[in-house]
Amino acid sequence: MAVPLSAVPLDTDPAAYRVQIDAYRRMGARGRAEVVFRLNDLARAMAVAGVKSRHPEYDEEQVHLAYARLVLGDEWVLTVWPGRALVAS
Repeated sequence: MAVPLSAVPLDTDPAAYRVQIDAYRRMGARGRAEVVFRLNDLARAMAVAGVKSRHPEYDEEQVHLAYARLVLGDEWVLTVWPGRALVAS
């Protein structure tokens, strides 16, 4: 199956993109799901590292709340953790 050029990211060579898409197709659903979960874990780790870098004084609870604020937004953080002050993310 051909990959339409409109689907190719602007920073990627079309031939390289086709190789990547072919690799994903060979992985099957389980392999692609594993990639998604690994990328999700990596994104979460990077966001937490960013919070820790910006706020080295935060304890683990504050890091957790700052990450939750990034992901959920202020309204949900205040709903899930009522009575807790918002921390900078």
